[in-house]
Amino acid sequence: MSELVSSPQARRRKLVVGLAIGGGLLLLAGANWHLVHVAISSQPDCVPHLRRGEGEGRPGAYSAARSACQSR
Repeated sequence: MSELVSSPQARRRKLVVGLAIGGGLLLLAGANWHLVHVAISSQPDCVPHLRRGEGEGRPGAYSAARSACQSR
């Protein structure tokens, strides 16, 4: 019967462990949310590059296969 009733110290220890685990899970969820938010909201700028077909025949010149930037 004494095993069913836990002492105040054991309850406090369980509470501290539970709060630590809960806090760690909240921290993990917040960090993951931040990564997803930054990945969705950021749009990298277009970098200067040769357009498709402009770099053919020149050694060391690469062009994008399909540019996501608007042509200028």
